[in-house]
Amino acid sequence: MPHVASAGTLRLAGAIRRTPPPMSETMTTNRPHRLAINGFGRIGRCFLRALYESGASEKLSVVAINEPAELASVAYLTRFDSTHGRFPGRVELGAGHIAIDGRTIAVTHKQTPEEVDWAGQGVDLLIECSGQYTRRYELERFLAAGCPRLLLSHPGHSAGDVDATVVFGINQQQLAGSERIVSNASCTTNAIVPVIGLLHRAFGVGNAMLTSLHSLMNDQPVLDGFHHPDLRCTRSALQSIIPVATGLAKGVERLLPELAGRIQAKAIRVPILNVSAIDLVVTLKKEVRADAINRLMQEAARGDLRGLLDYSDDPHASTDFNHNPHSAIVDGCQTRTSGPHMANLLVWFDNEWGYANRLLDVAEHWLAPATPSTRGRR
Repeated sequence: MPHVASAGTLRLAGAIRRTPPPMSETMTTNRPHRLAINGFGRIGRCFLRALYESGASEKLSVVAINEPAELASVAYLTRFDSTHGRFPGRVELGAGHIAIDGRTIAVTHKQTPEEVDWAGQGVDLLIECSGQYTRRYELERFLAAGCPRLLLSHPGHSAGDVDATVVFGINQQQLAGSERIVSNASCTTNAIVPVIGLLHRAFGVGNAMLTSLHSLMNDQPVLDGFHHPDLRCTRSALQSIIPVATGLAKGVERLLPELAGRIQAKAIRVPILNVSAIDLVVTLKKEVRADAINRLMQEAARGDLRGLLDYSDDPHASTDFNHNPHSAIVDGCQTRTSGPHMANLLVWFDNEWGYANRLLDVAEHWLAPATPSTRGRR
C-alpha cells in the first residue's frame, strides 16, 4: 500500500509501490532540476510566477509546458494576470516555445500524457496542474510516458491513489525521495491543517465544523448555463453566493487521522476573484479563552510555522491578502469562544498564491530531500 503522510502520527503506513531511478541518474549536481507543467491554468501559471518571484529559479527550471490552449494565449496570460499583475520578468514568444528572461520553455498542446516526449525533455519532476487525472491508473500514464515523478496540485481521488499527501510545514519530512506520485493536498487543507493541528496539540479537539468561503473558480459560468452536473454550479458565479460540494473534511482527516469522524465541512463560493476564508467552529477538551488561542497562533507564526502561518489583529477585508504567500492567516479580531469549550476562528488564505508557493516548497524539498527547503519560512 502507498503511505499517507500523516501530520498526526508522523509514521509511514506502508511501503512505496515502485522506486524511481536514484537522484544521481536523473539529474546532476551542476544544473537546476528540470520541471515540466501539465495544465497551465491558474495554479500552473502561479507556480511558474512563484518560481521566479522567490528566486528558486536558480535551483528549479521549468523546461516544458503542456497546455491545449494556443501558444500566443500561453505567452499572453503568462505576461498579464488580472489578479496578480504583470509577470516579474521578460516573457517572449517563439516558435513552439516561450522564453522567460532568455530561458526557453518548450510548449506542447497535447491531449494525453502519452503524446508528450517527457523523457526527451529530461524532466526530473512533472507538476500536474490540469486536475484531469486523479486515480492512480490515470496518473501512472505519465510515469509510463517518461516522467520519473509527479507532484499533483490537487488531492487525487483518494489517499490510496498517491504515495504521499503533503502539507508543507507539517509533514514534508516524511518524503524519502523514492515516491513516484505525491499530492500537495488542496488549498483549503493547506490552510486549515496547521491551525487545527495547533489547537489539537494544545487543547485537544473534540469536533470541528469547517465552512470555506471560497472565491469563484473556472468551473462556474459567468452567466447561467448548462455548465456542470451540480445544478447549483450552473448558476452565474457573479450574481450569487453558491453552496458547492467539498472534500475538505476527508482532506483534513487524511493528514490528521486521529480526528477521523470528528470533522465536517461545507463550502460556499462567493463572487470575488481571489482570496478565501475558512470559518472554523471547534469544540475543545480543555477549557480555553480567546486570548489563549490567539497567543498560541501568534507564537506559532513567529516560531515553527513562520512563513507558513501568519497572524493579524488588524481589521481586514479579503483583498488585503491578495498575493499573500502564507498558507493561512489567522484573523485575531474574529476569534470567539462560547462557554469554556467552544471556539470560533476565521482563517484567511490566498487560494492561488499561497497554494502555488506551497507547491513550489514541496517540489524543492522532494527533489533535494537531504537539504530540506526553508523557503516557506521567511
